Amino acid sequence: MPKYIFNARDIAAYIKWFSVPSYLEVSYMQYIFNIGDPVLARPLAADFEKFKTEVYRQLYYLWANGFEGERSDISCMVDDDSISLVCDPECINLESYMKLVTLHLIYTKHLPYVKINFAGLPLSLGIRCDYSRYEENVVKAIKGFNLVSRDKFGKPFDLNLGVPDELLQISLNDSFKAEIIGGSDIRDEVHRAQKEKMNEYKENSLKEFGSIPATPSKRRSSSRRSQGEKANRHKTSASQPKGIPLEERRHKDGEDK
Repeated sequence: MPKYIFNARDIAAYIKWFSVPSYLEVSYMQYIFNIGDPVLARPLAADFEKFKTEVYRQLYYLWANGFEGERSDISCMVDDDSISLVCDPECINLESYMKLVTLHLIYTKHLPYVKINFAGLPLSLGIRCDYSRYEENVVKAIKGFNLVSRDKFGKPFDLNLGVPDELLQISLNDSFKAEIIGGSDIRDEVHRAQKEKMNEYKENSLKEFGSIPATPSKRRSSSRRSQGEKANRHKTSASQPKGIPLEERRHKDGEDK
């Protein structure tokens, strides 16, 4: 069975589905582009600028069709005349959903698996074929997207025996994971992009408002104030005359009487 290779629409759908901030979009594109052939179709993996332009074109298409956020209709990922490449045409929405799941596992190499209850997906994805046909397509999706299924205890689960009504652990298979592992993690890319964005905000702020004179920190001021108060208390207590002891005062009062 041929393995699925992602295109620009898939990357755009992932960015929209997981609500990636606009200033991080290029970082997500760069990350998947750096992986290259094992993940992207060969024409897209040749030139980053062309790849980025195509993803942005697809982002606009998805935005115009209301596909934004995890509650979007998954059927909006594909055109009306699109054909399924992994699943049967009746289960093309399952194929679209598994694209997003697989991309999430690729982007988050630190995430060992995601939990999915396949028994409840037909209703939420709008799949109306026979259930036995749906079960066959779940097996096709797992194989076609380089995935493996395990039960809740982490033991291999054979979906050829049927789809259980319970959560399964879905992760990338070892051979595919070995192909894409290497380079930086998406968290490094995001951290770098956020740092660059903060530096940009800082530069724009300095251009607009100028430099801000340094002022002593509140903690240092309060520390100096407390030290001064202690010194005043010490000075005051040292200058006060000592009082008369209690026994001498009683004796003196007795003599006066």
